[in-house]
Amino acid sequence: MHDFSFHENTLHAEKVSLRNLADEHGTPLFVYSANTIRDHYRRLDEALAPLDHEIAFAVKANSNIHILSLLGEQGASFDIVSGGELFRVVKAGGDPAKCTFAGVGKTREEIEYALELGIHAFNVESEAELQFINQVASEMGKIAPVSIRVNPNVDAKTHKYISTGKAENKFGIDFERIPEVYENAENLSNILLKGLQMHIGSQLTSHQPFLDAVTKVAPLAAELKQTHGIEFFSIGGGIGIVYDPALESGSEDWWDSFEPDQRPLTAAAYAEAIVPILKPLGLKILLEPGRFIVGNAGVMLTRCLYEKKGSAKTFKIVDAGMNDLIRPALYQGYHEIVPVQQSGPRSTIKTDVVGPVCETGDFFCQDRSLPDFQEGELLALMSAGAYGAVMGSTYNSRPLPAEILVDGAEAKVIRKRQTFEDLIAQEL
Repeated sequence: MHDFSFHENTLHAEKVSLRNLADEHGTPLFVYSANTIRDHYRRLDEALAPLDHEIAFAVKANSNIHILSLLGEQGASFDIVSGGELFRVVKAGGDPAKCTFAGVGKTREEIEYALELGIHAFNVESEAELQFINQVASEMGKIAPVSIRVNPNVDAKTHKYISTGKAENKFGIDFERIPEVYENAENLSNILLKGLQMHIGSQLTSHQPFLDAVTKVAPLAAELKQTHGIEFFSIGGGIGIVYDPALESGSEDWWDSFEPDQRPLTAAAYAEAIVPILKPLGLKILLEPGRFIVGNAGVMLTRCLYEKKGSAKTFKIVDAGMNDLIRPALYQGYHEIVPVQQSGPRSTIKTDVVGPVCETGDFFCQDRSLPDFQEGELLALMSAGAYGAVMGSTYNSRPLPAEILVDGAEAKVIRKRQTFEDLIAQEL
């Protein structure tokens, strides 16, 4: 759930009017709810209480340093995939010793930077990478803490671009090779084996793929604890969120309206499925959620510029584009589109909501029935807190939007809107 709701016919983030924020800061504009972020973190933390666990926020989901600082205050660790993300965590006041470094293509510079700062562990994704980390650590006179990422070859049944746990994906080492890789790692003088890691994909809305993967890999983790003394088992992230408004009506009985095998995944349901398998291991369990914590905690505000009626379609043209929020173009991602101002009963219209970027793929929805909003009206694209601003670009030389963090009645700018001068600052 989230803290975006209507008060006096205007959509608010907590106690702050989104219309007032748009009037003051312009559009496009990202707005986040601090209370929603805290609540989602707490729900997951409490659900996993039976385990010795650690929640490592996936920085790639939303890397604004103010969001990272907020999560650090809640006790979060961090899952990073680049040297730049490690830099952000440090600037946000995070502890490098609470960072695990994933990703298939770590460079020498990134490995050196992580070793200098003393990260918790590298998630090693290939045997070649393991050898290279050992070489770099040897040259620096350091011992590199590592966990090795296993590819369990489990189908997450999610979009092919965000599936990571099958044999044909680029991530991790084949399940069958893991025991030999650990044996080889024991002979590397500058490697310290600390854990085992897996991650099967993102935006999973059923507990079954998690259960399948944990059931398959848990015995391997138990074996590695006995043979190599590993301390933790990182089970990845990927818990999905509700994007479709029909699944988040706010009514008390909405959960019961679904068949049991079709109900949206919650922290409690997720924990209920996996805790019984993980608890007997006696290992620390690391979790790497991103979208689950911040996805529904953010919206993107945009204003309707024009309506264009053609022979085949009606288009509503807005001032945000695929460069601001690429999920619909890249993943066919769904975002609820809500007029910020309620004005009584409206007629509906089947329309494409499109942006100004010169690409046919620049759309937020196609052939969707929506309230018939007019030119000049302000809209909110819901559930834009994850993989929204963080994936933004300046394509078509469009400046990046501002970002606002709301906490109760307080709203603060956590990223200034880019100017035209900012666009070319590095080119002069």
